[in-house]
Parts: sequence; C-alpha cells; structure tokens
Amino acid sequence: MHLQQDEREGWGEISPLPGFSLESLDDAQLALLAWADAWREGADPALPDVPSAAFGISCALAELDSSLPEEANYRAAPLCTGDPDELFALLSAMPGEKVAKIKVGLYEAVRDGMVANLLLEAIPDLHLRLDANRAWTPLKAQQFAKYVNPAYRSRIAFLEEPCKTRDDSRAFARETGIAIAWDESLREDDFEFIAEPGVSAVVIKPTLTGSLAKVREQVAAAHASGLTAVISSSIESSLGLTQLARIAAWLTPDTIPGLDTLNLMQAQLIRTWPDSALPCLDVTALEPLL
Repeated sequence: MHLQQDEREGWGEISPLPGFSLESLDDAQLALLAWADAWREGADPALPDVPSAAFGISCALAELDSSLPEEANYRAAPLCTGDPDELFALLSAMPGEKVAKIKVGLYEAVRDGMVANLLLEAIPDLHLRLDANRAWTPLKAQQFAKYVNPAYRSRIAFLEEPCKTRDDSRAFARETGIAIAWDESLREDDFEFIAEPGVSAVVIKPTLTGSLAKVREQVAAAHASGLTAVISSSIESSLGLTQLARIAAWLTPDTIPGLDTLNLMQAQLIRTWPDSALPCLDVTALEPLL
C-alpha cells in the first residue's frame, strides 16, 4: 500500500501467509479498503484487527511520519538447504558472528540430527537456529537429539517449537539441554512472556503479529523476561523484507534477524535488498485497488 500526504509518502506490504495467517488475502484486502476509505476522507481510523493489514498500514503510517528509522540490519541468518559441501564453503566464509538456520521436521528426525551435528562439527564457531514448526512427537524429537553430540548442543541457539504441545517442547529442552524458542505459541490466546528453564528466545513475525505497536510490545515483553527476540519474515517481498530489516535494527539491534527468504521470489518489488541479483518491479507493475 502507498500513502501520500502533502510531500510525504509511506509504503507498507500486506501479505498474509497461507497456512499461517488466520486471515485470507480477501479478508486483508477488505480490511485495507475500509481503512483507506476512512483515511482518505480525513479521518484517523483505528487499525484493523486483521494482523497483516494492521502491520502493512502501520508501516506506511510510520514512513509517512518518519517514525520508522532508516537504518537497517541486513545480516540475515542464511537458511541452509542443498549440498553440504556448498554449505560448508558458504558458512565458513561468513564474516563475523556465524549464525545459520535449518528447517527440521521435513525429513526423518535422525537425518536432521546428523545434518545439524555435521555442520556444528565442521565449523567450530557456528551457531544454529533450528525450526521444527511443531512437526515432532516427543519420540521423534528425542531421535533428533540422539544424533547431536552433547558437546555441540550449546551451539544450537534455539530449536523453534520442536513438539506439538508446549509441555512436550519444555520436556524436550529439559531432557536434552537443547534450548527452545516459541514461535506459533505467540499467536495463541493463553501465551505469556515469562522466563522459563530451557527457553531462550521468541520469534516474532510481524505480518502474523499485527501493528508495529504490537510488535514493539512483544519485543519489550520478551526482553523484560530475559528472552532473545528475533524479528523474522513471513515470506514477504523485498519491500516488506527491507522494512523488517529496519524494524530489526530499531528494536533488536544486537540480534541477527531471520530474513533469508528472498530467494523464494522471482523478482523484487519497489525496493531492493542489498546485493540481490533479482530484477526489481517498479510501481508501474502494480495494479491499483483504489
């Protein structure tokens, strides 16, 4: 979305993620159009309850009033896929703090454990973030852990939601010494930001969370509980990703965000990600809704 007021302008991206967002694209579009009609009439409408719409609109408003800082953190923890030899070369060449991410739970848990162990063994200063998306039973989670050398487990920064229930995930952390992080749990009504043994982080996905104000509240609550807050993408375009990089630099300056999803796109949109070779679509490629 694009807002203009006098000489000022602001952009925002509204891109609900199928299978994760509660709302559909149609829901988000209806919410946006209702808000935009009121705003164009000179009102100061409340943000919609629809998370993706609230996030995109709040970003556009924050650009409009210059409250979203320009400085960005483009250091995205690379998502490890493909040939292990290529991964070794990529990760070994990373400058500074080496943090990478692996999606687990897509294959056999034993295989996931072996791959994580192999990377940690081969690159002694590597730290891994793992994401299971609640894919494992307690038995599968234990099978994974069995193949990770206990001496390397402290270099797993966190494993996001290993099991289907929070209690099973807590038990996994307690029994294996592998730290966990909450992700899907943040969007459940009974979730609370509290310090817990074995829980090291929360993963905050603004498109699934809502307005910038709500994102700031969640980051503050996490930090107050001694948890690391990681700003993460929900497969936005380069426009949304560059804004997430700015949010990360602003709210979580000491933490590498999880934004390595641009390679899932065929082109960039409006704004480019540094060093990306993808072509960039400009405003003329967009279809106006209003």
